[in-house]
Amino acid sequence: MNIKVQETKPVYPFSAIIGQEEMKLTLCLNVIDPKIGGVMIMGDRGTGKSTTIRALTDILPKLQIIKNDPYNTDPDETNTTSEEIDHIPTPMVDLPLGATEDRVCGTIDLEQAIKEGVKAFEPGLLAKANRGILYVDEINLLDDHLVDILLDSAASGWNIVEREGISIRHPAKFILIGSGNPEEGELRPQLLDRFGMHAEIRTVKDPILRVKIVNERIAFDRSPKEWLDKHSKEQEKIREKLVNAKTNLGKITISEELRIKISTICSLLNVDGLRGDLVCNRAAIAYAAFEGDTEVTTHHIKKIIKLCLRHRLKKDPMETIQSGQKN
Repeated sequence: MNIKVQETKPVYPFSAIIGQEEMKLTLCLNVIDPKIGGVMIMGDRGTGKSTTIRALTDILPKLQIIKNDPYNTDPDETNTTSEEIDHIPTPMVDLPLGATEDRVCGTIDLEQAIKEGVKAFEPGLLAKANRGILYVDEINLLDDHLVDILLDSAASGWNIVEREGISIRHPAKFILIGSGNPEEGELRPQLLDRFGMHAEIRTVKDPILRVKIVNERIAFDRSPKEWLDKHSKEQEKIREKLVNAKTNLGKITISEELRIKISTICSLLNVDGLRGDLVCNRAAIAYAAFEGDTEVTTHHIKKIIKLCLRHRLKKDPMETIQSGQKN
């Protein structure tokens, strides 16, 4: 069994990113528990959204796959030892705004059909993103039908394609991350509600901090290896923290009393359905695991509840609760 490790280009270190704590936390929690349901990031242009997502992907453990497999299949799930094994970075797929349904889901391989007279499936971006991250910048400008497809696949973990007499079903387990500028329009509430968490990011206003961010980026571009070496220990700490949290996720407990408190808050805020309750529970457990705790406390819930409910309301959830308490 031959093993080959692919080389990768230098990526700005996650541990060196200044600010944007909401975005970083929501991304980490979704890595720990992808069932949270992805992240919607809304904010100004040029605030490091794609840089942060690529930086996170870079500190994730490499995936073991069957070499040249279009679906990044884990060889441990195939019950065979005959395939050649490869190790790749966790996939991060950028979905362009102009992408068609065929490009996203896959389609008939016309070249093979013409040359060999057989109908073959050409996998799309969902196949490439399997076991990784699918990132859609300006998702609020993407066709609603495509957003529906992405959300359905992310929730079910499967992509089903039926074209020209061919029916294909392949795994599509990925973390869906969407970003956009609110000035260019919002997603429909029905689609926005299906994202697990919502992060808001703003341009840094402090001139001193802005200069620091610019200087550090220039230093990285001039000497990426030096910069990566400088942050290697911090990077490894975050990597270990994520791996340990993912491993211990099933051991974290949450009391019935706290579950009732979460549902009470969702009820007081008139959150439609039970998705908000479920996401809050999962995010609180993931955050407890991330912090190295064994039990969810009110501290964990306070930290994540706004990120889980903000996009399901017309106003800040904590503001609504405080207003209700005053009345």
